[in-house]
Amino acid sequence: MATINMPKKESVESVSPPASQGRVALGRFRLQVDRQTKATFASLGDAEKVGRDIKKAHPIVQVSVYDAQEGEQTLLD
Repeated sequence: MATINMPKKESVESVSPPASQGRVALGRFRLQVDRQTKATFASLGDAEKVGRDIKKAHPIVQVSVYDAQEGEQTLLD
């Protein structure tokens, strides 16, 4: 019978996660489309402007701005 030499498994500590897994860096104001974060902004005005542009182009989707510091969510019409 033949012997198979398998490589040793790396320990969990030595394996580092990938640098980016497609996640958005989270800021204070988060623009959400259908409850999925699409972008973050430093100011509420910028987030609302982009959100209203998205809502104007796609009236069916739910667009909101989430304030992470206050924990409040504002729906855009």
